[in-house]
Amino acid sequence: MAQPDTGCQVPNLANLATFRDRLPSKPYHTDQLDTGLRIRDVEKALQARYIQPNGPTHRYWLIYDVDRCGAALDWNDRNAPPPTIVAQNPENGHAHLIYGLEVPVRTAPDGKPGPIRYAAAVDCALRAVLDADEGYSGLICKNPLNGFWRVSEWATQLYSLADLDGWLDLSAYSDRRKRLPDYGLGRNCNLFERLRHWAYRAIRQGWPDYERWFEAVYQRAKAYNDFTDPLSDSEVHHTARSVAKWTHQHLSQAGFSTAQSQRGRRKGKKSREALVPKVREMAIQGISNRKIALELGIDHKTVGNWLKNL
Repeated sequence: MAQPDTGCQVPNLANLATFRDRLPSKPYHTDQLDTGLRIRDVEKALQARYIQPNGPTHRYWLIYDVDRCGAALDWNDRNAPPPTIVAQNPENGHAHLIYGLEVPVRTAPDGKPGPIRYAAAVDCALRAVLDADEGYSGLICKNPLNGFWRVSEWATQLYSLADLDGWLDLSAYSDRRKRLPDYGLGRNCNLFERLRHWAYRAIRQGWPDYERWFEAVYQRAKAYNDFTDPLSDSEVHHTARSVAKWTHQHLSQAGFSTAQSQRGRRKGKKSREALVPKVREMAIQGISNRKIALELGIDHKTVGNWLKNL
């Protein structure tokens, strides 16, 4: 992997311009974290100290909350990749480390699950290396554009997931059967997986019309959003909408009956392959068809048909 140029601390105007261009049209924002969030047009939101960097459907930035003095340089001591942008509190040295992705990850569940899972693994592994706050939700971050924070830049280009992977050990997250940590993108993956498995079973209970089905899926998604730091309402809504739409379009009572029949035929074929040798052996021993049927738990006519075709 080509290592990024890390020789500059001066804010990179191109990266800051990219940060501005990627902001949602109406981002969450606030000046004080304890007073709640507001939603306004991006031009007004830019004046706030904290702002929402990613929308509900794409992850442009991976952001980590490092509550240690000297957080702007702490990553270097941990052999972590250089942040794209750092927004640091000048009073206590705590900072948000912002890593820009050259190709955003589509976090809506209609995106491909492989890249989302890969991005989640990178996100969780990088948080562990940085020893960043596990409780940070990532919804809003220190706004590097309003002049309140001490802003620096280290990596002069955006990262691919493979670039970040080159700095990390993802072995702990390689088993796709295991749940990811409930952090960052891991929450998106975990909510989607849990919700879709529930939906595959639940839709069979009455095969409801779409609007009723979506409401049921949405309520279940909100119940499953029980993370220490829950996903935003918009992210939960997008996940529920995607799962409800796919299951309603692709799972039907007729299709389920056909699938059940096909499974039944496959099961019958396996049962026949296992029993025919026993039927043959018992017939050679002179046991009647009825006794064979009674012994093996099958119909005596079936025994006769099998023996005719041997």
